[in-house]
Amino acid sequence: MLRVMTWNIRTGGRDRTGPDRRDLVCRVVTAQAPDVLAVQELRGFDRPGVLAGFADRVGMRPYLARTCFGQPVAVLVRPPWRTRSAGPVRRPLHHAAQRVELATTAGPLTVLSAHLDPYTGLRRRIEAGWLAAAVRRAPGELALLAGDLNTLDPGTDHTGRVARLPVAYRRRHLRRDGRTVDTRAVARLLAAGLVDLWTHAAAGSVDPAGSVEAGLTAPTRHGGGVEFSGMRLDYLLGTPALAARLRDVHVVRGGDAEYASDHYPVVAELDLDLA
Repeated sequence: MLRVMTWNIRTGGRDRTGPDRRDLVCRVVTAQAPDVLAVQELRGFDRPGVLAGFADRVGMRPYLARTCFGQPVAVLVRPPWRTRSAGPVRRPLHHAAQRVELATTAGPLTVLSAHLDPYTGLRRRIEAGWLAAAVRRAPGELALLAGDLNTLDPGTDHTGRVARLPVAYRRRHLRRDGRTVDTRAVARLLAAGLVDLWTHAAAGSVDPAGSVEAGLTAPTRHGGGVEFSGMRLDYLLGTPALAARLRDVHVVRGGDAEYASDHYPVVAELDLDLA
């Protein structure tokens, strides 16, 4: 069984003013013990020794994608899972995207950690196209896109959630007409053939009790997040062959996760074994 987690840890787990949350981040990761961790908003992790120190604390191997505009992202892999190849998605994303290919008994598994533009839906839609192309280039039938996509899903009425946002943040989720909720980035990825593992589970194939409220990932209770109004922005999107191997998916709440970031982690368990 492969356990995958995606998490935006907010500004590298350390605020410019306020508490250092890195110990909390490490405790949450250690408690969840993912085999693969897709992690976003790694401010300062491109400085010498920072990512390596974090990876040592959680017992994983790190693969970092740097950025010229926003904040780095990474994929971390826990031994004995074996990495066949790794590298950044070489497109000018606002943040970044990192690709790791793992060896499984069912064939190669490609995992992408990504963080889309926080400001405009049009830019997110363009970035989603680049990620869809990266998934198409993956070898075999198993691929997973994990990360903070900063986009509401196209299958839900978000009118009330967006209306509750302060005006400055509301614009981020509306199209040019100022009324229509912008879900184009996720819609583009779904149109490319990816499956939203949360809605796949909620539809009954894994967890009949799944709901919109249970899937919300931002904000946490005590981690900040004035730009959120109870939103699902963090996703695990898989190819159909990967979705068929889904055994569980859930949002991690409570305890340290309420303080470590303004986003909750999302964890999935997949019926895959290491080769």
